[in-house]
Amino acid sequence: MGPYGVETLPPGVVDVPAAPAACRAALVERDRFEWRPADGGDPAALTEEFLLGHGLAVDDLTRPAGHDPAGPCGAALYVSAAAGAAMAGAPSGAANPVATLPEVAVVVYGHARPPRPPRRTEPGRWWVGPWRDSWTPGEHADAVQAVRAAIGRGDVYQVNVVGHAAADYTGDPRPALARLAGLPGARYGGTLHGAGWAIGCASPETLVEVTAGRVVTRPIKGTRPATDAGRRELLASAKERAEHIMIVDLERNDLARLARTGSVRVDELFAVRRWCDLWQAESTVSAQLADGIGLAALLRAVCPGGSVTGAPKRAALELIAAVEPVGRGAGMGALGWVGPGRLDLGLTIRTAAADGDRLHGWAGGGITWDSDPAAEVAEAAAKAAPVRALLAG
Repeated sequence: MGPYGVETLPPGVVDVPAAPAACRAALVERDRFEWRPADGGDPAALTEEFLLGHGLAVDDLTRPAGHDPAGPCGAALYVSAAAGAAMAGAPSGAANPVATLPEVAVVVYGHARPPRPPRRTEPGRWWVGPWRDSWTPGEHADAVQAVRAAIGRGDVYQVNVVGHAAADYTGDPRPALARLAGLPGARYGGTLHGAGWAIGCASPETLVEVTAGRVVTRPIKGTRPATDAGRRELLASAKERAEHIMIVDLERNDLARLARTGSVRVDELFAVRRWCDLWQAESTVSAQLADGIGLAALLRAVCPGGSVTGAPKRAALELIAAVEPVGRGAGMGALGWVGPGRLDLGLTIRTAAADGDRLHGWAGGGITWDSDPAAEVAEAAAKAAPVRALLAG
C-alpha cells in the first residue's frame, strides 16, 4: 500500500516541521500546489504567487503580520535540492529516484472549528528490506577523489558529495517516517505527505528562519562520534574548522544578497552540539532583511543550502551534477513552515522519503583537499545509520 495524499488522510494532528504547536490539532488543509520541472515556470515565483493568492503576505517578509484565527494559519513548504538548483540557475543533476515526489510542495492550512480529536491508528504489518546503496564504497571514494582533483585545479574550494540508498517495504510508511521526529536533536522533526509520496525529517539544521525582519541561518559542518574523544577531535581539527568557516563565509554572502547594508553578522561560530551518536559543529549567521524582500528572492538566495553544496556554490552545483549518479530527491532541500510574520525552514538532511514501493535515504559530507575518501564513506554511513534503524522500527 503506497502513501495516500494528505487530503485523503483521516483527521489528525498536522506534524509538519515548525508548524505552530498551539494550532497543530486544529489545522485543516485548504489547498496545495506542487511543481515538477515539466510544469515549467519559475518555482520560486510560482510559490510566492500561490501563497499570496491564499492571503499570506509573503511578497514583503519585513512587513509585520499577526496570526488571524479566522484566516490562513500558514503553509507547509517543501523545496527539493533540484528545485533550489533551478532557482540558482544551475544544473539540477541526476533524476529524482522518487518519481512520484514533486520538487516543490506547498500546503495551505486553515483552522478547523471545533478542533478535531486526535486520529486513532491501528498498528499494521510493517517490514523494511535491506538497504541497497546506489553506488559502491569504491564509487563513493572515486567521487571524493574527483572533487579533490577539482579543488587541486582551483575549480572549487569545497563540495558536498551525497549518496542515495533505497529499501523495499510493506505496510504504511507514514508511522515509520513520523518516528524520525523523535531522534535526539531533530529540530525539524516532522512529516509531509502527498499522493504517492511521503517525507519524514529528523534534521537538526536551520536553512533559513525569518522573524520580525531578522533572517537567520545555522549551517552545520563537521562531524565526529559523540564521545569525549570525538568532541576533542572535532574542536582540534584544522580540516573541519577550515571547512566550516568556508561555509560560514558562503552563508554570509547568501544573506548579504537579502540584507540591509552592514547588518550581516556571525552570532556564534563553531559551537559543538549533539545529534544522536554524533557531535556536529554549528554556527549562527544573521542579518536584517532589506525592505521589500519577498519569499521568491529569499529562496533564490539561500537554496540549495551552502552546507550541502559547497563553495563557490554555482561551481559546486555543476560538479555535484557531474559526480552524483542519483538525484538528491527529498534530501538536501528545505522543509518547514511559512506563516504570518514568520518563516522557518529546516535543511532536509537526515531525511527519508517513500513512494509506493520503496523507502529512500540520502547521506554524505563536505569534501576538501584534506579529505580522506575512506573516512568520508564511513561518515556518510554513520549519518545514515540512526535514520535506517528507526525506520526499521
